[in-house]
Amino acid sequence: AMFVEGKELKEKYGEDKVFDFSLGNPATPAPAALNQAIRTLLDEADSSPQAAMELHGYMENVGYKEVRQAVADNLNKRFGTKFDAHNLVMTVGAAGGLNIIFKTILDPGDEVIVFAPFFGEYRQYAANFDASIVAVNPNPETFQPDLADFEAKITAKTKALIVNTPNNPTGVIYKPETMEQIAEILTRKEKEFGHDIYLVSDEPYRELVYDGNKEDFLTKYYKNTIVGYSFSKSLSLPGERIGYVVVPDEAADAELLLKGLEISNRVLGFVNAPSLQQKAVAACLEEKTDVVFYDENRKMLYEGLTALGFTCIKPEGAFYLWLKSPVEDEEAFVEEGKKYNILMVKGSAFGCGGFVRLAYCVSHETVKNSLPAFAKLAAVYGLSAK
Repeated sequence: AMFVEGKELKEKYGEDKVFDFSLGNPATPAPAALNQAIRTLLDEADSSPQAAMELHGYMENVGYKEVRQAVADNLNKRFGTKFDAHNLVMTVGAAGGLNIIFKTILDPGDEVIVFAPFFGEYRQYAANFDASIVAVNPNPETFQPDLADFEAKITAKTKALIVNTPNNPTGVIYKPETMEQIAEILTRKEKEFGHDIYLVSDEPYRELVYDGNKEDFLTKYYKNTIVGYSFSKSLSLPGERIGYVVVPDEAADAELLLKGLEISNRVLGFVNAPSLQQKAVAACLEEKTDVVFYDENRKMLYEGLTALGFTCIKPEGAFYLWLKSPVEDEEAFVEEGKKYNILMVKGSAFGCGGFVRLAYCVSHETVKNSLPAFAKLAAVYGLSAK
């Protein structure tokens, strides 16, 4: 609905007069090497019927073995892991990955813990398998998770925790010491309740980090970690729906998990990840989106809004800004913003009212041109420039 609303406003007022911060749809183009890889693959397919069949035909439901091995080698090089092709399943984006994970590990009545604020569709993904979401409160000053509340909300029904860092919608990063504490709590609770609790690491923003923060890979903190990844943001490919799931050998029931993921990929109707995109991303694992572009937008928007008197959480990663609504009802604030052609997303959609999310993966011009409109919006609420 927001996507359609943004298009309609742009048609009515002009592209340069609408400031659409609603969706995480990257403005940066895919790397040239990715486009060239696709051209090369298609040229090879044109060379013979056999090559075309190999590119466009079925493969194992877990994906091409050579692609999975290439991804495993890349992860091992970057993060010191010891994965092989058998540890990976290629998926239809991170959303497809989360759904096959949930299909594999969840039973009706199970609970999945999330750290608020969180990507709202986690609710639907859990509900697909008759499980439910349990939200942990954040620290209201930092939007790091309240670990005491986390420990208190783990019950005998808890099957998994989702960790999304860098976080959508806040842009905060959970530091190593936080992850170590989370792992210690999970380990203690596994013993208390006598069953495995999986940490599901949802990592579409892994490479988008700023201010000296480092990319992290969470399997080193906790053995029962399952990683879901998407190339949507790292290579600016949201519409191509390509990602993967990783299950370390040390995870409980690792081989059964991997078999479950393979079957789930098929029976949920994905069958396999898109063949062309699998091979294209495998050729571009050293490529990266333009992180500097997002960092410039981050600084321009954060500094511009705080100078106008708005209160924001300074993002350390991803490409979202979490802005405190000047009134308790953030939906009213979102509606007021539309009067100035500013499109924002209400915080309650992420399980945390009183805030709004701004996706700054837009053009530099959109950010720059939006600041006078935000100044008018600030004036409505009597905010004073700093």
